[in-house]
Amino acid sequence: MDIFEELRHRKLESQTRRHFLKKCSLGLGGLAFAAMTGCNPFSSSDDKNAQTMGRGHPLDPKPPHFAPKAKRIIYLHMAGAPSQLELFDYKPELQKLHGKDCPQSLLEGKEFAFIEGVPKMMGPQANFKKRGESGTMVSDLLPHFSTIVDDVAIIKSMHTDEFNHAPAQLLMLTGGPRLGRPSMGSWVTYGLGSENDNLPGFMVLVSGGKTPSAGKSAWGSGFLPSVYQGVQCRSKGDPVLYVSNPDGIDRNLRRKAIKAINEINRREHEQVGDPEILTRISQYEMAFRMQTSVPDVMDISDEPDYIHEMYGTEPGKTSFANNCLLARRLVEKDVRFVQLFDWGWDSHGTNEETGIDAGFRDKCRQVDQPMTALIKDLKQRGLLEETLVVWGGEFGRTPMQENRDGQEMPFMGRDHHTEAFSVWMAGGGVKGGVTYGETDEIGYAGIKDRVHIHDLQATILHQMGLNHEELTYFHQGRDFRLTDVHGHVVKDILA
Repeated sequence: MDIFEELRHRKLESQTRRHFLKKCSLGLGGLAFAAMTGCNPFSSSDDKNAQTMGRGHPLDPKPPHFAPKAKRIIYLHMAGAPSQLELFDYKPELQKLHGKDCPQSLLEGKEFAFIEGVPKMMGPQANFKKRGESGTMVSDLLPHFSTIVDDVAIIKSMHTDEFNHAPAQLLMLTGGPRLGRPSMGSWVTYGLGSENDNLPGFMVLVSGGKTPSAGKSAWGSGFLPSVYQGVQCRSKGDPVLYVSNPDGIDRNLRRKAIKAINEINRREHEQVGDPEILTRISQYEMAFRMQTSVPDVMDISDEPDYIHEMYGTEPGKTSFANNCLLARRLVEKDVRFVQLFDWGWDSHGTNEETGIDAGFRDKCRQVDQPMTALIKDLKQRGLLEETLVVWGGEFGRTPMQENRDGQEMPFMGRDHHTEAFSVWMAGGGVKGGVTYGETDEIGYAGIKDRVHIHDLQATILHQMGLNHEELTYFHQGRDFRLTDVHGHVVKDILA
């Protein structure tokens, strides 16, 4: 076949039905199969999700599956994973092994992020005492927190499947270690809607200078409509990017523009039925209302002096303390899910900032007072009973000192560890002054009442009146849920 004949043949392929059907038979079959199994985003399979979301506004309040203990959540995520062995999991036997070679039984068949060869055992780098009437063991690195242990349940036997930050954060917050799944806050707002028409149902605050390793997917909506994704706010400058009108645009003109845009979107939805168009309409309307509601709720300068002293806040700055106070203000306004991320807890000991004996202590000082103030403030305002507060990282730290590339670090540090870490919860129907689960004598692994990530997620949803097995979304031909196909409610910590 000469070049001219080949060109003519290719032209026929793009123009004739015979060539189209011959070349695209598998593709047409795939399209047909997708339509039958519900993978078409515009097919009638969306009716199943529409029944769950409701036919009205996607953030309209929805009834829970059963009577909830909590109406809202504040989730404090310490990005980088704080060491449980210096905070909550008291291990005097580990201190006796300090500086000795790690037993081979703890290394054989195990995989660590950085440890190689034979590391040294590392005793606790903090002193512990019994605190409160409950006698809960807490380290001296958290003197303020020690005053509220009788309001808190500490889970010491957490474990996870991932030992790198991004996948571990995704597993903790979205139920899966890979991108594309909705975050916990998105699931909650999808299941329950919002009780405030002027603020998003899911709001995010970040401190520590960086976003978590998982990026904004940690509060993304995944395959849920984007109306359920978290809205990141800032404690300095415009509280939400682009919330202010551009120069020369007043509020009335902005209102007219949004009204015109939404009318076009409504007509488009009538034609194609894409549910994401309804999300776009909702977001435009919400953005307009947020121009007045967000600056008001995000301005902490009107708080009395004793509150600023209580939290250690400084208006106009970006800090974990400011974010804790903002979290209280947001739940007062009935924001359903408030997520705080504080970066800087990755204590490898590679430098002073990441040393357990140095930078880690500074991080404890940064969060100790404000997170304690948050619990006390919620309690004195009568909000703690209906607000579930959760604190923790994405995994734990090893009882061995990190020896990256087989060499000891210049500062005391611990590697990532999946087998054991601690999380605490308060309010929202959780028992106070209790500890749950137990690790072995050196804190290497859970030996009693182990709690997986999916168990924690199931418990959080349960306190919000949501059955984790029934909160589902139909996607790519099957029902998805936050807890995948796992999870059991940890009932022993519930009041």
